[in-house]
Amino acid sequence: MSSQQLLTPSVISKESLVILENNLVAAGKVNRQFENQFVKIGSSLTVRKPNKFKVSSGPGLQVQDIAEPSTSITISNQKHVDFQFTSQDLTLTVEEFSERYLKPAMAELANQIDYDVLTNYNQVFNQVGTPGTVPNSFAALAAIGQRMDEGGVPQDGRTLILNPAAYWSMANALSTLYVKSVAEPALKGFLANIANFEIYMDQNVQAQTVGAYAGSGVVNGAGQTGATLVTNGWTASITGLLNVGDVFTIAGVYAINPKNRQSTNSLQNFVVTAAANSDGAGNSSISIYPAITTSGAYQTVSNSPANGAAITVKGTASNSYAQNIGFVRDCFGLVTVPLELPQGVDFAARETYKNISLRVIRAYDINNDVFPCRIDVLYGTATFYPELGCRLTN
Repeated sequence: MSSQQLLTPSVISKESLVILENNLVAAGKVNRQFENQFVKIGSSLTVRKPNKFKVSSGPGLQVQDIAEPSTSITISNQKHVDFQFTSQDLTLTVEEFSERYLKPAMAELANQIDYDVLTNYNQVFNQVGTPGTVPNSFAALAAIGQRMDEGGVPQDGRTLILNPAAYWSMANALSTLYVKSVAEPALKGFLANIANFEIYMDQNVQAQTVGAYAGSGVVNGAGQTGATLVTNGWTASITGLLNVGDVFTIAGVYAINPKNRQSTNSLQNFVVTAAANSDGAGNSSISIYPAITTSGAYQTVSNSPANGAAITVKGTASNSYAQNIGFVRDCFGLVTVPLELPQGVDFAARETYKNISLRVIRAYDINNDVFPCRIDVLYGTATFYPELGCRLTN
């Protein structure tokens, strides 16, 4: 009697899940707390953001309006890996099946989830570093830490994810700081805990291609507030003047600390939220985040821009720059949802491991004596709170 272990649906799916989770980097560091909500409410979930209030002075009652801020996450990404194996393959052990099929399949799914999480970088407006220069000193960590501190970002649970170039450049620059306890993890994709960051390497760090801007963009009209900035001074008729995710500053407009609302003496960063073009006269209305708000509980800047204030885009036009990212958990969100198990197939199984739900389905093709197999994951990613992150460009 054969002593070989059969590859039951449960065994196969559990093995797959372990491999998938072990390949995650950025996706394992973001908010996952809303995953059990989607079974009941459908494919979209509204997430409340913290309310903000302002301290009043004197004995008189000064009631503040409440308009609860929110964001949302939508489950729209169904990714899968499909393959087939022969009936003879079913006699293999789990380890052999894992090596031949599951490990490469799960590596691809893990990479896709991780990549999609990091795609949200382009909603984060704070950015430090010199475009085109790979960070290679403690000063780069200090710059991103300072910017997050100025924005009131919690110091606990900070993660910094670097692309290979930045990671190994920083590892070399900081090598003299290592003692044995931190030198060994640095060789395994984790640069210890430095400057209050857990520092990891991730090949899925993405690049921002700056728009084809030209000319000398300036603010067109004093006293502007809100999420649209009216500008002029650009070269006329440029399509793709600024791309979604481009970051710029405005002369004389400074960021404020969100609690005491005092200027940080650092120019406020604004991120472009919709592609901007210039018309035949060099005018452009640019959609931005954060909105220019000069007072109240949700104040974002020291003052509104002056007419003619110069706009400085970070990076050279049409060039691409890596967007390493520092953040705390609630900056980004990831939700995976259990997929339904179909009937009438050879088998269908679903398991959950570390909050990742994965479905394995196998059918039988009698004509060719093969077993088509697919492994699916359904998920969504979103930027919950861009104020809780900061880019480090290179």
